[in-house]
Amino acid sequence: MPTAEASAPTAAHLFPVCLAATFRPGLLDAARQVLEHLGLRVHIPSRLTCCGQPAFNVGQWDEARRMARHTIRVLEAHPGPVVVPSGSCTAMLRVHYPALFADDPAWGPRARALAARVYEFSEFIVEVLGITHVPGARWGGRLTYHPSCHMTRDLGVTQPPKVLLDHLPGARRVPLPDEEVCCGFGGAFSAQYPDLAAGIGEHKVEALQRTAAHVAVTADPGCLLHLAGMLHRAGVTLPLVHLAELLAAALEPDPAAPSSSP
Repeated sequence: MPTAEASAPTAAHLFPVCLAATFRPGLLDAARQVLEHLGLRVHIPSRLTCCGQPAFNVGQWDEARRMARHTIRVLEAHPGPVVVPSGSCTAMLRVHYPALFADDPAWGPRARALAARVYEFSEFIVEVLGITHVPGARWGGRLTYHPSCHMTRDLGVTQPPKVLLDHLPGARRVPLPDEEVCCGFGGAFSAQYPDLAAGIGEHKVEALQRTAAHVAVTADPGCLLHLAGMLHRAGVTLPLVHLAELLAAALEPDPAAPSSSP
């Protein structure tokens, strides 16, 4: 994990994750709303494209490097923390960019400099801002949380989302059975092996149902979109939302579970 800044930042750059921007733009709006509610000036850099994770995952590392160079160039013009509402994209920028340029004397230092100021959304709130409860937020009911593989295994970010949920007045988090098991998305995996991905997703849907939660929460758009589709096909009406969406909804005067639809 990057070292937290000596004093809490007053501004942040919100990384416009591709899956969210394309399929669920309200997720980015929610993340921005929460960060601004916490007193930050939020800027979404223009000219950003995909971070290169899909190419990296299928072994097209030259293409991934090309996309990484563009991302690094854009973000170098914007000093300060970069907040990413996606564990997998955070892992790409923070873990895999330095690995891609490990032997490159020109781009290696630039990749490491960016990595040192990249944070996952909940990690930034809890471990950089030092906030465990979003002031004014309240949501009544049972909820459960699905941790993404990248956040757990690549980043080791396991507690911040749970901390925010556990300190949300009125809410009661129900542990998710087999929470460490993959949901089946896996980026390109679900496209290359759809039957396997569906089988893994069915196991996760069953686990979500066993919690009897009123809403399920995740912190990764990939998991969210995959599982939302699985729930829909199974005829299960359980709303599945991003953590930022839940917190933004919890700030409303009469909070209700945010919709699973874009």
